[in-house]
Amino acid sequence: MGMTSIEKILAGHSNRREVKPGDVVVVDVDVAVFFDWMRPDVVRIADPDRLVLLHDHQVPAPTIAAANNARQMREFVEKFGVKNYFPVGAHGICHVLVAQEGFALPGKILANADSHTCSSGALNCLARGVGPSEMTYILCKGQTWFMVGPTTRVNLEGELPQRVYPRDVIHFIPGHYGDFAGRNLEWHGDGLTNIAMDGRLTMATISAELSAEFSLFPYDSVLEAYLQGRAKWPFEPVSPDPDAHYDQVIDIDLSSLEPQVVLPGKVAWNSRPVREVAGQKIDQAFIGSCANGRLSDFAIAAEIVKGRQVAPGTRFIVTPGSQAILLEAVRAGYVETLMQAGAVVTSSTCGACYGGHMGLLADEEVCITASTRNFQGRMGSPKAKVFMGSPATVAASAVSGVITDPRDL
Repeated sequence: MGMTSIEKILAGHSNRREVKPGDVVVVDVDVAVFFDWMRPDVVRIADPDRLVLLHDHQVPAPTIAAANNARQMREFVEKFGVKNYFPVGAHGICHVLVAQEGFALPGKILANADSHTCSSGALNCLARGVGPSEMTYILCKGQTWFMVGPTTRVNLEGELPQRVYPRDVIHFIPGHYGDFAGRNLEWHGDGLTNIAMDGRLTMATISAELSAEFSLFPYDSVLEAYLQGRAKWPFEPVSPDPDAHYDQVIDIDLSSLEPQVVLPGKVAWNSRPVREVAGQKIDQAFIGSCANGRLSDFAIAAEIVKGRQVAPGTRFIVTPGSQAILLEAVRAGYVETLMQAGAVVTSSTCGACYGGHMGLLADEEVCITASTRNFQGRMGSPKAKVFMGSPATVAASAVSGVITDPRDL
C-alpha cells in the first residue's frame, strides 16, 4: 500500500522505506526555529546554519525579564555565529517569517516550540510544535521523534463566495467534524487553485486549533510561484502515492460556505454562521497573529473600514505578521486608511494574541478576533469572552460595534 505525503516525508527523514500509522520514527530536522530566548548553558549545537532565531512574542520588550531574555538570544547569536537571525526592527512572528523568508520548504521537516508551527504545512513542509526540552535536544543533536498518526484527506472543490474566506473554511470544519487529535490533515482538490498562499497559511495555522498533528498542503503552481526567488535551500516537493491510504475523507464544496464565527471557549463543535450570532456587542476587535496578520488581511480590513469609523466604545487593533508586511501595508495606503477609521496599528508581535501586551481584555469584555485562539483567559482576563472570525467579519464588527456579517456592509 502506498504512503501519504506526510508518511513519505517521515520515511525519508528516518531512513526507512515506508512508515505506517502507529510507527514511532526518529527523524532528522531540517530547520529549527527559536524565539525570544536561548539557553545560556548550551556548549555545542548540531548546525547553526539550520537555526532561525527571532523575537516575536515579547517585542519590543514589555518587561525587564523580556529584555534580559532578548539579550540572552543576542549573546547566543554571537557565541555560535548564527546567520539566520532577525533582530528587533527586522523581526516578525516566527511562522510568518519562516514562510516569508523562504526557510519553510517543500519536503523538509521544521520544528519550533510554538503550537502553531503547523503553519508551515502550507508550504508542503512537515512542521510541528514541540516542547522546550525537545527543542533543546533538536538544537544539540538535530533530531527528534514523532508518532505516525492516521491521516484525514480534505478535498476542497469550487470557489468561495464573496466575503467568505479561507478562515471561514477552517472554522467550518471543526464545527461539523470536531477535532483531529492524534491525526494528520492533508489538503487536496481543485478548489485549492482558488486559495492563495495567505489563505493556505491561515488554514494550516488554525489546524492547531483542530488538534491536528500535521497539516500539509500540496506543491502546486500557487506554491511554486510563491517560492520563486524566495527559497533559501534546494528542496524536493512531496506528493502522495496514487494508492495512499487515508483513514478519513472529507469533501467540501467551497461555494456552499458562508461566514463563520467560533464561539468562546473552544473550537471543536463550536462554530456557527455569523448570522446566528450577529448583534452581539463587542468591546474589542483584533486582526493579527500568525493566522491573519498578512498583507491581504490588511487589504480586506482597509476596504471594509474605508469611509467609516470604528464604533464608539469599541477598540480596533491591527497587528502585522512581520515588519516587512507592515512596510508593504504602509506603502499600499492600508495603514493610513485603518488609522483614519480609528484603528490602532502596532509593531509586529504575538502580544495581544497570547494576552501578553498590546491590547489585553478587561473583566467581562467581549472581543472578536482574527487571531489563533479563543480559550478562557487567552487574550487577557479569564472573565472576558473571545469570539473568532475572518478579518472581514472582524473589521465589519469593529465599525458596527456588534458582531456583523461582512456581507451586510
